[in-house]
Amino acid sequence: MSKPTKSQVPDARTSRSGRPELRGLAMELLTLEWDPLPRMSRPRWLAWLPHVALVYAAVVSCALTAAHLEDHYGVTGGPVVAMALLTGASIVLGMFRPLAGWWLGLVTAALIAWTIHDKVGQGQTWPWTPAGTFTFAPLILLVALRVPPRVTIGVVGVSILYSGLAEAFFRPPNSQTVVAGLSLLFAFVGVLGYALRATRLARGKLVEQESLTAEERARRTLLEERSRIARELHDVVAHHMSVISIQAQVAPHLVENPSEELKENLAGIRENALEALTELRRVLGVLRSEQPDDPANPHHPQPTLAELDGLVDNVRGAGLDVTTEIAGIRRPLTPGVELTAYRIVQEALSNCLRHAPGSRVEVGIAYGPHDLHLCVANTAPTRPAAPSPGAGHGLLGMRERAGMLGGELAAGPRPDGGYEVTAVLPMDPQNLPGGPAPETKKDS
Repeated sequence: MSKPTKSQVPDARTSRSGRPELRGLAMELLTLEWDPLPRMSRPRWLAWLPHVALVYAAVVSCALTAAHLEDHYGVTGGPVVAMALLTGASIVLGMFRPLAGWWLGLVTAALIAWTIHDKVGQGQTWPWTPAGTFTFAPLILLVALRVPPRVTIGVVGVSILYSGLAEAFFRPPNSQTVVAGLSLLFAFVGVLGYALRATRLARGKLVEQESLTAEERARRTLLEERSRIARELHDVVAHHMSVISIQAQVAPHLVENPSEELKENLAGIRENALEALTELRRVLGVLRSEQPDDPANPHHPQPTLAELDGLVDNVRGAGLDVTTEIAGIRRPLTPGVELTAYRIVQEALSNCLRHAPGSRVEVGIAYGPHDLHLCVANTAPTRPAAPSPGAGHGLLGMRERAGMLGGELAAGPRPDGGYEVTAVLPMDPQNLPGGPAPETKKDS
């Protein structure tokens, strides 16, 4: 006899497909883990409103339970106090352990049903008192707000099943059925809690996605700014490499009877300079091909602080009151520092035009022994600023420029309602772009 193939053997998992799921649902219903009710995010001053409302509901449930047991069912003494306190305690417990609160409420409902079983009169409800269904509904809502949908379905199903079995097997002769009404109530509360939970989770995912989008935008802006800086610094480096090449070519003619070794060394220097210049231009060609209209192209020389007056005049022409003050001995700086200082002042003035229309702006430049100090400060705007479509990452670019030279940049609001941008750049930065930035000492 041939053995049955694997496809012919019934799979135990297939034949019992429902049992593992039911077992998992039962385990989840018995999980009484700590899960406090979250606060409201907006508005903040109403953050604890749900907790206050539930505590109030717990107090009202205690009072209603005691009143119904005494007035409608004739129960007096200690059992009334005990079951009223258990009813309120189940709601309070549900604020922190939703399934534990629900189980306590269900057990309390069963105790109440057992206590009033022989005292039910004509037309009175059982196993739930008139107030019992409404004091139990908040427990289902608390569960639905914080558990997966299938657990909510299980909670609603067990609650309705308890009511149906109690009426089917232990219903007093004169009692009135409430299964249909409470089934609708419990199902509605479960759906409401699920909808509120889904809305809260969707809002949380939206906030998380917005945060990730902002981080990605900032990262992309940083990379774009670094590419722009690289394109601008190329002209600075290329100029020096060209000078080295020309000096190496001219040097033999400035010496009488130069030796062959000197000629070979100078020729090697010139050749290496030309090769480095060629590689720089090749790399820059890739960067510039993405933005052919960028100002940092060979047809636009890189600006320096010598052109600061023209920049300030353009800003004044746009309607901004700008004053400049230069302290210290004005002297030429390295091209990288000149370019970075110009760009920082340019970006700061652009921010003043964009965000502080009608303000007065002061531009200060101080030449220190080792550092160049920049300060662009504006007063409070006199008229509202137009909405800006940009991403608002100008400060990111300024910090990146200052950091590449080993400098520092700070920006923040002023007490008078204005804004201030300050930067400290080393006069002679020793690090190359992309290398480790040297530590700079802060002026006291």
